[in-house]
Amino acid sequence: MNDSPVSPIGVFDSGVGGLSVLRVIRAQMPGLPVLYYADQGHVPYGPRPMEEIQQFSEGITRFLLGKDCRLIVVACNTASAAALHHLRATFSEVPFVGMEPAVKPAAETTRSGVVGVLATPATFQGRLYASVVERFARDVTVLQDTCPGLVQQIERGDLSGPETRRILENALLPMLEKGVDTVVMGCTHYPFVIPLIEEITGPDVRVIDPAPAIARQTARLLGDRSFDGNSQQVYYTSGGIGEFERVRERLGLESGQVKQSIWRAGMALDGPG
Repeated sequence: MNDSPVSPIGVFDSGVGGLSVLRVIRAQMPGLPVLYYADQGHVPYGPRPMEEIQQFSEGITRFLLGKDCRLIVVACNTASAAALHHLRATFSEVPFVGMEPAVKPAAETTRSGVVGVLATPATFQGRLYASVVERFARDVTVLQDTCPGLVQQIERGDLSGPETRRILENALLPMLEKGVDTVVMGCTHYPFVIPLIEEITGPDVRVIDPAPAIARQTARLLGDRSFDGNSQQVYYTSGGIGEFERVRERLGLESGQVKQSIWRAGMALDGPG
């Protein structure tokens, strides 16, 4: 049972990417207790089959609900694409906030009529992405790139090294040649490399990070209230605790208690200690 007087919310991702959403949620509601689950034992989700991502997402949701979480933020575009509908059907009494590629605001604000989306293969293959493009981007050109290897670079904390730059240049330079003026972050890992993206694209290209919109939706579902105190952040990882801590520190994110989780028979469980 969680000892906090205010029930926490749960936030999860395949790894550290969802921390880009968590930092905005914590900035808007600093007293709100949050349990963050990084499934680093299975990262990256992008190349995995949809059914497998669905199983991981359900296992993590059950884990977080077992910790008294009252709302779940699926801070992973890939998991949202593969599992959000399934999670809402399976846990019908639980409010969920999921990630949707910010194609609509990009299509509404582009001046050139050319929009770029950076996301994982699973996100591009999902019905959610196809639906968003069909509804909101009929009159614009949408360019896509999966940025192979970028999630792994960010998981290592490499936000500006030669390999990270090479991956982003391979994605962005062809888009720039085609007149892109707006780039959408379709993976929660990618906002951590926005400074490098802006360095490559220059000041005339707008980069859209969906995290502020996700934080606002979370606040709306929680209702208008303040959260007293300054609750310590609690993290769970299915990878190595030391590795998670090193990357969290490199990303300059809030410190907190880091706990081990293990997977057994398709279930996410508390680790030893």
